[in-house]
Amino acid sequence: MSDAMTVQSSMKTPKQATPMVGTNGGRQEPPERKINKLPDLVFGFLAQGAAVLTLVVLVGIMISLLLSAWPAIKEFGIGFVFNPEWDPVMEDFGGLSMIYGTLATSVIALLIAVPVSFGIALFLTELAPPWLKRPLGTAIELLAAVPSIVYGMWGLMVFGPILVTYFQQPLQAIFGKVPVIGALVSGVPMGIGVLPAGIILAIMIIPYIASVMRDVFEVTPPMLKESAYGLGSTTWEVMWKVVLPYTKAGVVGGVMLGLGRALGETMAVTFVIGNVAQLSTSLFDPATSITATLANEFAEAGEGLHQSSLFYLGMLLFFITFVVLTLSKLMLLRLQKNEGKKS
Repeated sequence: MSDAMTVQSSMKTPKQATPMVGTNGGRQEPPERKINKLPDLVFGFLAQGAAVLTLVVLVGIMISLLLSAWPAIKEFGIGFVFNPEWDPVMEDFGGLSMIYGTLATSVIALLIAVPVSFGIALFLTELAPPWLKRPLGTAIELLAAVPSIVYGMWGLMVFGPILVTYFQQPLQAIFGKVPVIGALVSGVPMGIGVLPAGIILAIMIIPYIASVMRDVFEVTPPMLKESAYGLGSTTWEVMWKVVLPYTKAGVVGGVMLGLGRALGETMAVTFVIGNVAQLSTSLFDPATSITATLANEFAEAGEGLHQSSLFYLGMLLFFITFVVLTLSKLMLLRLQKNEGKKS
């Protein structure tokens, strides 16, 4: 018994760590880290300056367009938008033909490019084997690097004759006598016009829309898709009911990026649209667009109403683009507002 008590008494209890005591008798705090706020201030100033500079440039462009177009605005007023005539000799100018050509070719391009881009993005993210994803994705992105003038030359010299032989002529033979559709395919098939320009624009904007769609589809959490597949959903149901609702903001952004490219494209459209200021119900007839008219006539336009009317067209194109972007933002806000509601 005495031996056990001796052993216990010989064991030393561990010393507890005592807090560091400062000069004032309290616990000593770790030294404060000195933070240099100058880099943050400089970075914030540069970021704010970039945003302000963008707005200043935007406002400057708007003001310069307005001042340059003011003589035509004063002369023709809002009637310029609804006048289809464009006669530099008689100084009778109207922008309806150009507005129609711009909107018609852009709508045709979107109708073709959006489903094709969706199919490409679906294949690359869900169906393509791993060895094919990267080469095919790179090849599609390389299409965006092709200069627009090359697209225009190819469309005029190569694609136009093919379109006439294998599409326009058979289409006229089948639907030429149908009351409504016949008017859309009437005229002389020449490989130039609204439809060829719209198809060339579709080929040009597919890489932009497809690349954005592929990137936003890939950020969808795998758990969501795996859960849908586990419940027995097909690939189409997963993409339509899971991936698209999750990535709708990015998809709409990609479509708007393509639409902006289509509205502002110049050289490719100039080659294949025909450059005739006229209104026609036929998609095969030549037409013109705002950008094509500016490219063809601005260098030779004399000072006065002709040059001012061209600036008026540029201001209208600026306004159309602004309206399209505003409508896309409103659509996104409405989609976000309706999230979680039962359809």
